Parts: sequence; C-alpha cells; structure tokens
Amino acid sequence: MKKIVFATGNPHKVEEIQAILKGYELTSLADIGCHEDIPETNPTLKENALQKARYVVENYGVKNCFAEDTGLEVDALNGEPGVYSARYAGPEKSSDTNIHKLLTKLADNPNRAAQFRTVVALILEGKEYTFEGIIRGTIQTKKSGFGGFGYDPVFVPEGETRSFAEMSATEKNKISHRARAILLLKLFLVKENK
Repeated sequence: MKKIVFATGNPHKVEEIQAILKGYELTSLADIGCHEDIPETNPTLKENALQKARYVVENYGVKNCFAEDTGLEVDALNGEPGVYSARYAGPEKSSDTNIHKLLTKLADNPNRAAQFRTVVALILEGKEYTFEGIIRGTIQTKKSGFGGFGYDPVFVPEGETRSFAEMSATEKNKISHRARAILLLKLFLVKENK
C-alpha cells in the first residue's frame, strides 16, 4: 500500500505531509473528484478527523484514507479556538480575521501559553486508527513571518524564539504538531507493510 488518499482540500497541508510521508504517494480530495466541503460537525478533533476519513471511504469507494483535524488550544481562553480554529471568526475561514479575533480576546493577558494539537484518523482496509501530535508554545502579541498558514504567524513553539511562519517548511516539519502525528502514522504504516 504505497498510495493513500489524504482527505484535505488544503494544498499547503498536502505539501507539508508529503514531505514527511516519503515513499507514499498522497492523493488529495481534488485528485479523486471530491470538491465539496466535508462535514465537520463533532465537538472533538478526533471525531472530526474520523468523520472526514469515513466520508471519503463511504462516498468515493476509497479503501485507504486518512484525515486530520488540528486545533490551536489557548490556555487563557479555556482551550479556544480548539475544534473551531479554522472558522473561529466566521465560516469564511480567514486566517487574518481568526488571528485578529484571537489577539483581541487575549488582549494584554500575560498568560500566552497555548498548544497546537493534531489528530490523524486512518482507515486502512476497513479498520480505524488514530494518532495524536502536540506541541506547546506561546502566542505572540503580533504577527511575524510570511511562511506557513493559519495561526503560524503568532505561534512560537517551546524552545524557539521564532514563530512557525518565520521557519522554513523543513524546520517546521521537524517539530510541528502535525509532523508528530504524521510520524506516528508513518511508523504504523511501515509496520503494517512488513
């Protein structure tokens, strides 16, 4: 099994994850003719990731598929935006307005601690598996950097002085929440293919 469908319409995510899953050919939703918004109606990242993977398997005759859901969880905001990270400021899913809302809500709060959490859900020959990656960090008071996407310009991972948006894709892929979850997926796939 060297080909696998990645249930995303986000080309940035495909690029990021393809770099980690070397040796596997990722097929995106566009590649299988899926152009609709897949429902994400659950209260947790895990359930949303499973919902997306199941949707593709059930509606597109795909056997092997994985999906992911990622949330930024800010301590001072009781875990917000969490599962609503992509549509925090509204259904248009604008990174700029999401970041603006986040920084406005945090205002001058001295507690800037946060974490990015990714849950990957894999359906492989009818069986379901999940993998989780977390990275702790802090939220800056303003944006910096031009790389990445989403909340990357305001999130500084632990042990770093730069935001994710100031790092190269290679640097980010070594430490990010998504990379950690995808590495667990990769280890699992390697073991399964032995």
